[in-house]
Amino acid sequence: MLKDKVLCDVRQLIQLHRDGKLGGEKMPEDENPGLELSSLENYLYFTLPMALNYQRNSYVLWECAHKSFLDNETKDIFYPALVLKMSDEELKFKLTKYKIALQPNKQPIIWRTLCNTFMTKYEGNLQRLFYENNYSVKKIKKYFIDNKKDFPYLSGNKIMNYWLYVMEQYTDLNFIDRENITVAPDTHIIQASEKLGVITSSERNLSNIQEVVVNRWFELLKDTEICPIDIHTPLWLWSRSKFSINLIY
Repeated sequence: MLKDKVLCDVRQLIQLHRDGKLGGEKMPEDENPGLELSSLENYLYFTLPMALNYQRNSYVLWECAHKSFLDNETKDIFYPALVLKMSDEELKFKLTKYKIALQPNKQPIIWRTLCNTFMTKYEGNLQRLFYENNYSVKKIKKYFIDNKKDFPYLSGNKIMNYWLYVMEQYTDLNFIDRENITVAPDTHIIQASEKLGVITSSERNLSNIQEVVVNRWFELLKDTEICPIDIHTPLWLWSRSKFSINLIY
């Protein structure tokens, strides 16, 4: 059966990752200032840049974020209350100095919108978002979808799920239903899904391919010991290596 074969392949990839044979000794988000896991600063550091993490190299994005945080001239972009006091030109300058923002007109608006949301809804305390949603992935995702304009790009299916995963990995967050963090269907995940036979080569061109990939993996992993998001890094690294590691059959 296809399901049995895919599950066998996935378990191999997870073990290869654990054994360090897929690379990934340093992941993009490892580029960070080493803040206290439970601090508000840490929550904001791993949230704001994530909204700009589309159609670009993730490693470069987080290098830019780290440089911006370490520079006293630009560090204040990570503090929503201070961002809302900045002029448009000042925010644009600070976001483009180290190229966190590559689109100087559009992306500062996204950043400011998120900061405004955090201030008006949570008085700047992003941790309240998780508390008020009972640390439930399912509730947070529904809340984002119901309030998409308040969470530009962060509420998109791919970024939202990966952001939740990163928050779980790099902060002190513990979700009560982490199984609801679906695989984040970026280019590498889609390529790996095709390689494993989860989708066909013709399906890869579908306009809703991200949704298809999410649903396929959810069904395949249902009633197993594997949560969908747990396959993200192994598949991502395997695809990034151009599938240079052969699976054993």
